[in-house]
Amino acid sequence: MAKIADVLGRLTPEELEEIHAAGPHGHLTRRIVEALDRAAGGPGSGRGYYVPAGSVSGTGSPHLILRSDVAAWLFGAPATAAAANPA
Repeated sequence: MAKIADVLGRLTPEELEEIHAAGPHGHLTRRIVEALDRAAGGPGSGRGYYVPAGSVSGTGSPHLILRSDVAAWLFGAPATAAAANPA
C-alpha cells in the first residue's frame, strides 16, 4: 500500500473538499471511494484507506469511512480524537 500522503496527494481539490465536508468519520460517497481507488492505483486499490463503518445504506451496501490513521493524517489527531469522543 502506498504512503497515505502520496495517495491523498493524488486526489483533486474537489475530492479533498468532499472528504473534509464529511468529516473524519463521515460516510464516503461512491465518487470518493472511486477517487481513492484511482489515487491508489486502480479499481479496488484504495481498499485499506477506507473501511466498513459497521452500518449499511438503504440499498444494503456497507457504509465506508476513512481508516483511522488516514483520517488522523488528513484531519489531525486532535480532530479525530474529538470526533471519536464527543463531549
